[in-house]
Amino acid sequence: MSRVSVPCHVKGTVALQVGDVRTSQGRPGVLVIDVTFPSVAPFELQEITFKNYYTAFLTIRVRQHTSTHTPAKWVTCLRDYCLMPDPHSEEGAQEYVSLFKQQMLCDMARVLELRLILRQPSPLWLSFTVEELQIYQQGPKSPSMTFPKWLSHPVPCEQPAPLLEGLPEPSRVSSEVQQMWALTEMIRASHTSTRIGRFDVDGCYDLNLLSYT
Repeated sequence: MSRVSVPCHVKGTVALQVGDVRTSQGRPGVLVIDVTFPSVAPFELQEITFKNYYTAFLTIRVRQHTSTHTPAKWVTCLRDYCLMPDPHSEEGAQEYVSLFKQQMLCDMARVLELRLILRQPSPLWLSFTVEELQIYQQGPKSPSMTFPKWLSHPVPCEQPAPLLEGLPEPSRVSSEVQQMWALTEMIRASHTSTRIGRFDVDGCYDLNLLSYT
């Protein structure tokens, strides 16, 4: 599915102080970033991408257009999404992140404004935020391509004539060969194996025949 970047305005971060603001122990543990879309009509959000910078957890709220007679309301669409498995270690601290509308807790249609709430409970990092923030909506659908009827429903290829057409059945040929073989064996069995002498007659020799050889 194609996507199109949505022009947006990212406001400056607002820090919520954690601890005593009058001492050095106080530090901002929560940041709020508002994202507006002044030049875009209410749209359906498809994806959010950004590069993390030491933010441990992310919550996103969305302000959606409802109707002309009802004021737009804020809805939490992502709650405490983990960006760093251990807030006290570097893992995930500077990773690129993509969040899709299927991961959200509510419908992402008719979006007017986003609010990102960043949280970092670890005191090890001096600052945290998100960078390179991009918002995307669904791009225009590709026009459906039409194909000629002959290409969509190709004519089946003509089947070639069987190569064995006109030949006798194999069973018939086998039967006739067996009959011929049996006849040949019968002729061989009936043929005499006695050697006929050149000059003998009934087992005796004729002297007249012998005298002329």
